[in-house]
Amino acid sequence: MGQTGWMRRQSRPWVWVLAAVAALCCLGTILVFAPGYLSPDSLDQLRQAEGKKPLTDWHPPVLSLVWRALIAVTGSIAAMLVLQCLVFWAALWVLAGCVWRLTASRGGSLAVLGIGLTPFVLTFVGVVWKDVHAAFALLAACAVAFTGLLLRDSAPRPAVRWGVLWLGVLFLAYAILVRKNAVVAAIPVFVMLVLALWGTPGRRTWVMCTAALVAGLAVPAAGISLFAAPLQTKQGAQIMLDDLVHVLSVDELRSADVPPALRDRLVASARECERAGALSDAYWACYPRPADGLRGDSGEITSLWLREMSGHVPGYLQYRLLLFTTLLFETDYAYKAGITRNDLGIEVAHPRLEDALGTYVKGMIEDVPWLFRGWFWLAVALVLAVRPGKGVFAMPVRALGISSAAYILGYLPIMPATDYRYVYWPAIACALGLLLLWLGRGTPPPPLKSPGAAADRTLRAQQPADAGGQ
Repeated sequence: MGQTGWMRRQSRPWVWVLAAVAALCCLGTILVFAPGYLSPDSLDQLRQAEGKKPLTDWHPPVLSLVWRALIAVTGSIAAMLVLQCLVFWAALWVLAGCVWRLTASRGGSLAVLGIGLTPFVLTFVGVVWKDVHAAFALLAACAVAFTGLLLRDSAPRPAVRWGVLWLGVLFLAYAILVRKNAVVAAIPVFVMLVLALWGTPGRRTWVMCTAALVAGLAVPAAGISLFAAPLQTKQGAQIMLDDLVHVLSVDELRSADVPPALRDRLVASARECERAGALSDAYWACYPRPADGLRGDSGEITSLWLREMSGHVPGYLQYRLLLFTTLLFETDYAYKAGITRNDLGIEVAHPRLEDALGTYVKGMIEDVPWLFRGWFWLAVALVLAVRPGKGVFAMPVRALGISSAAYILGYLPIMPATDYRYVYWPAIACALGLLLLWLGRGTPPPPLKSPGAAADRTLRAQQPADAGGQ
């Protein structure tokens, strides 16, 4: 116990050194990306946040609502960038501190912070995208889990343990709310969180923790639906539209049993996609969009998809496999340059810093392109899931690998495009997993203790003294 206390006292100065490094990196990131890099999707959500457009569910309403609250408090749209950077670098700092406490490796703890400066991670840190928000929320949940791993051996009070769990649940729920398909990535992180806090949880603990996650997700989702009432856009039909215009022939679309106006749009979309060579994202690239978007067509598109795909299974599988392999081997859009031209008067605050970032990231894309390819991170994820090592980080490494692999493979039936942002979380998680795998070599795994083990030992030790007192 004395040695443990000495180690804790010795670790405090280095933890604050790590905090200073993380703070400098955070400030630098804010300066480079100020006021936040914005794509057309980002600008659309900003207009909703500022009340210049109705709130819709085409993009996650929770992101626009958080942005609206930040603008109301600070009066600046850059508040979202600051929040992103704070969450990202704070999560890395907590992870670095935990790595230092568990391994006593200063180099290893600095390497955790260094993940944030790698080109395949830094490229999107300041881009206001739902994919980035989901990735950072998952990373923050991992940091909470590592904190639980440190707390577990000290047998914290139940209130502390459950408080830590709820903090992790908050981040996981936000990740799912902001990116619905992130649920497959969040589940392994949730399991890691529970195992980190309880070691060998019983059935009742699992039920209560799962109920907490469900409640953490359902309550804000219901609140947004009831009080914010975002306009329903039927965005899910976008994926079905892709399948229809790329799997069915023009003749089959021309004879489809749908209203004539929709039939004409489907035929025109298929022809335009073929002419333009657009493999995906037909709604934006090829579809003659009516004034109500997909709201009026979604029911008929869904019915047609259900009828036709069952008779075109080989064609459907071939198209989805082609799109998925393109994501893996020809991953696109690995860098978002600055702010898309807009009518809001928003421009990058520091153009020369933007140029420097672009030179760094795009240069690395040319020199080491595999770092920006889906196949590489899927391969790493599978290795981490199957061979996580036997050291102190074996359980977190496996969880990160499973989370990453599930996230990438989950895009197979629903991928709308082949952008690198769809493998952004796996890139962060796998980079962290590889580092933990390396640092955990030769370190013994932590003993699995039930939450009440320490209390039981204390009680047994006290029993003879109590008996003597009687």
